[in-house]
Amino acid sequence: MAVTDAQNPLLGETTCGSLLQKLQEIWDEVGESDEERDKMLLQIEQECLDVYKRKVEQAAKSRAQLLRALSDANLELSTLVSALGDKSFGGIPEKASGTIKEQLAAIAPALEQLWKQKEERVKEFCDVQSQIQKICGEIAGNAGDQTGTPAVDESDLSLKKLDEYQVKLQVLQKEKSDRLHKVLEFVSTVHDLCAVLGMDFFSTVTEVHPSLDDSTGVQSKSISNDTLLRLAKTVSALNEDKKQRLHKLQELATQLIDLWNLMDTPEEERRLFNHVTCNISASVDEVTVPGALALDLIEQAEVEVERLDQLKSSKMKEIAFKRQVELEEIFARAHIEIDPEAAREKIMALIDSGNVEPADLLADMDNQIAKAKEEAFSRKEILDRVEKWMSACEEENWLEDYNRDENRYNASRGAHLNLKRAEKARILVNKIPGMVDTLVAKTQAWEEDRAISFTYDGVPLLAMLDEYAMLRQERDEEKRRLRDHKKFSEQQNTEQEAIFSSRPSPVRPAGTKKVVGPRANGGANGTPSRRLSLNANQNGSRSAAKDGKRDSMRLAPPANYVAISKEDAASHVSGTDTVPASP
Repeated sequence: MAVTDAQNPLLGETTCGSLLQKLQEIWDEVGESDEERDKMLLQIEQECLDVYKRKVEQAAKSRAQLLRALSDANLELSTLVSALGDKSFGGIPEKASGTIKEQLAAIAPALEQLWKQKEERVKEFCDVQSQIQKICGEIAGNAGDQTGTPAVDESDLSLKKLDEYQVKLQVLQKEKSDRLHKVLEFVSTVHDLCAVLGMDFFSTVTEVHPSLDDSTGVQSKSISNDTLLRLAKTVSALNEDKKQRLHKLQELATQLIDLWNLMDTPEEERRLFNHVTCNISASVDEVTVPGALALDLIEQAEVEVERLDQLKSSKMKEIAFKRQVELEEIFARAHIEIDPEAAREKIMALIDSGNVEPADLLADMDNQIAKAKEEAFSRKEILDRVEKWMSACEEENWLEDYNRDENRYNASRGAHLNLKRAEKARILVNKIPGMVDTLVAKTQAWEEDRAISFTYDGVPLLAMLDEYAMLRQERDEEKRRLRDHKKFSEQQNTEQEAIFSSRPSPVRPAGTKKVVGPRANGGANGTPSRRLSLNANQNGSRSAAKDGKRDSMRLAPPANYVAISKEDAASHVSGTDTVPASP
């Protein structure tokens, strides 16, 4: 029964004892010797030891591998914690307890969580570093040369390190924004300058960098140092070009205006170049109109200036004579005598000879006009006083006529106006000596300052004033003589009345009556005309034997050179005529 169980191990559990029993049975049946049996048993025992050894070695090797895995897991755990910088991570087992596999099983979830966290952190680092690398490449100008993702240092994946990269990224983003803003400002400036200068903006800006075209997005524009430098140089060059063009255009505008004024160009023709002359006094920054400084506009102005220059050469005589007329008018207003015919002949000779440039001739005439204006200004004060003196002399002349009019007190039309004028005239006449003295002093000071004689229409003013003083003195003597003659006549009449016991009626000599009315030099109530004359025959009281030079300096407006006072008003009529005193 036992043998049957050994042969059929499936019917029961097979063990070493059962097998050994089976082997003994087989040996018994075979008849193996004890020696052979012992030898076989030793061999079996050795084989069993070898199997156990192999199993023990395998178990030890497996344990070593588990310990190494546990050690690696602990090392990796500490490395991940250190790299992530998360020292407060709560998934790490506090104490190493239990079997090796239990310890590995306890560490596995923490490792898995840390690996996942590491992957996310590496992705964040990679993203930030990629942006940093991209911006740095854009600033350096080699963004197209960068390929692949940046290498992430996995030994330090802490949040502190990530924050440092993010701060660096923010700084670079701010710099990029500033650079982009500066680039856009430069591009806008280039656009405005190209518009004013009439240049092609697209070709100008793409020459700096192709990405600066308006068709590209804002974020795609180059912000490199080289682009900014080239943009700055472009703007500087365009500004300098604008400055030079404006200066040239202003010079052309000034020449145009001078030529227009010179040739009296009509306003309709001038309006054609308003776009040129409107910027004659503008600064560089004030010129912003598109095309205002285009080359074709400047060329157009140059052509017009050249045309007017040629026209000026052909109209040189007319222009020069216009200057001469202006010069003569200044001298006439200043009462300076010149020879206009000789001056015109000289101008004609200079132009016909061709020895003088038209511009030089006009500049010389402009210089003469400036000097003439200066001379006229220096004479203005004295001429104003001469004008007042001559006006006073005219009033003196009118007053004399008025005092000789025996009907001046009649109630005629305008009589009250004549009375008022007479009162004002007497006041003004009394100021004439002071006027003459002041005028003499001013004239002498002027002549001493300039070492030349002050002439009035070619006649020395001091000689005129001396002549006037002598004539006034003669009139004073004439007045005293007439007063003495009247007194003598009245005395004779008194003696005759005593002889004949009757007083004869006064007889008015014919022709002594004079009515105040319009005069050759003005009306009774109007302002007489003023002029200077060298005709000595205008003063009937002058003797023909007087010195010829004194006769040649006669002041025409005052026909009588002495003011007539109230008490002597009757001395200008006949000695037998009795006229009431002037009021």
